[in-house]
Amino acid sequence: MAAVPRVLNVNVGVLGHIDSGKTALARALSTTGSTAAFDRAPQSRARGITLDLGFSCFRTALPPQLGPGPGELQFTLVDCPGHASLIRTIIGGAQIIDLMMLVIDVTKGMQTQSAECLVIGQIACQKMVVVLNKIDLLPEGKRQSAIEKMTKKMQKTLENTKFCGCPIVAVAAKPGGPEAPESENPLGVSELIEVLKSQAYLPSRDPSGNFLMAVDHCFSIKGQGTVMTGTILSGSVSLGDNVEIPALKVTKKVKSMQMFHTPVTYAMQGDRVGICVTQFDPKLLERGLICTPESLHTVHAAIISLKKIQYFRGALQTKAKFHITVGHETVMGRVMFFSPAPADFSEEIQENVFDFEKDYLYQEEYLSKDSKSSEENKENDQSEVQLPRQQWALLEFEKPVTCPKLCLVIGSKLDTDIHANTCRLAFHGVLLQGMEDKNYVETFLPKLKVYKLKHKEGQVERVMDDYSVIGRSLFKKETNIQIFVGLKIKLSTGEDGIIDGGFGQSGKFKIRIPGINTMKGKNNGRMPFTLAFLHIGWRKLFFMRQEKPESVIFLDGKQEL
Repeated sequence: MAAVPRVLNVNVGVLGHIDSGKTALARALSTTGSTAAFDRAPQSRARGITLDLGFSCFRTALPPQLGPGPGELQFTLVDCPGHASLIRTIIGGAQIIDLMMLVIDVTKGMQTQSAECLVIGQIACQKMVVVLNKIDLLPEGKRQSAIEKMTKKMQKTLENTKFCGCPIVAVAAKPGGPEAPESENPLGVSELIEVLKSQAYLPSRDPSGNFLMAVDHCFSIKGQGTVMTGTILSGSVSLGDNVEIPALKVTKKVKSMQMFHTPVTYAMQGDRVGICVTQFDPKLLERGLICTPESLHTVHAAIISLKKIQYFRGALQTKAKFHITVGHETVMGRVMFFSPAPADFSEEIQENVFDFEKDYLYQEEYLSKDSKSSEENKENDQSEVQLPRQQWALLEFEKPVTCPKLCLVIGSKLDTDIHANTCRLAFHGVLLQGMEDKNYVETFLPKLKVYKLKHKEGQVERVMDDYSVIGRSLFKKETNIQIFVGLKIKLSTGEDGIIDGGFGQSGKFKIRIPGINTMKGKNNGRMPFTLAFLHIGWRKLFFMRQEKPESVIFLDGKQEL
């Protein structure tokens, strides 16, 4: 009996600037379209642009690098819109792809949205192929030299990215443009297919664990039920399984399934599938997640590890609001940045975990080479600015979001003028800990030990004995100085001391300078640094919603709100 051919699915994102020819390229490559392919939405056809994710596929023989034996390789094409205002749709599409095609209009080169798509690719994808489209618009006599020139430009652009050295292929997906007759054959598409085959790899696929699917289209079929089409992000699903729609708080039974019009009884991570369930109003779920019942949670806030996107201009400031794309939702959120204590800046990065036992340092902004604190260090002649290897943020969402743990998070400034030549993507990260309780400020945040560095200045009033001085102008007379005992101070003349206790009733205090006899033989017992400034430093636990910062107690030398 002959072996049954296996089908390996690879999801290929088709990204690029508006009017670069992405949909025409998907159409030229594909042999099968899904219910959501090639601008089928009436609004897309009317406006002549892609407004939503489109899905189609084609199959080829299994290339040698993917293993011996019979089989087919299926490329599922995810056609992402290129319009600047649809960036959240593009981000949603990028989270489900294994391989990316960046489509460039060869007559225009890199444009604003091309650059944003490249940034998204660097965050969400491992491999990329650059497609120089519309080569039919180049004069035949100068075509080859123009292609070579643009190829060199793109190679230079990609030099400092993870896609340095990636293949660059020249094509004309629709010679003559949209109005040209269908008889016009595309140029370079067969060569592109060979390149895609060479770049194909076995993505990590795991059918175990909870089922999770990103739904991108939803519609009803009279007499059958409601169909949800999407890509399975984790786990697997079979006929008869119950699946939860968290956004609607309902559970439905799987009645039937199809992959590109072919009925199936089983699908797993990485597959694109249509799932038919008992009837509900499809308008209630245009896009979202479905999952194994009770496996997803809705969170009001989250802790993420993050990195700034290098092309974003300006600082990332605490308390600023960003558009936060998490799971398949985009909501407004406020951020608070924090880092390890300076002594731990070089500590090894801990992937996908957060340690609540450690102390963290509050930051007014994300620390980077161009941040305000770095500029201040440069002004203070500190040529080498030390930055932490890992930084975090507390995200507070304006409305709760439903998402899996360890999902991708992207922060953007989508209210930036879409015509401005600037990157709107600000940072990306991984969600480490979600907060499900809407009263998380009282129930959860006290577990988060984030401290602020504080400095106070006072004056040395007089010498008390060979090892002690009396200080003033640091505390009010009603302050309980005992809670400050043991904290370090530094005299302006360089000596280190510690607060030894209060002195009298007026807020004065005793400073001990251990280990040396500083007084003997100096100006008949008078200290040469009388009236010199001294500094006291402590760390204060800080929450964004603290209303009474003056209400303090000290624990182990830390001021805790």
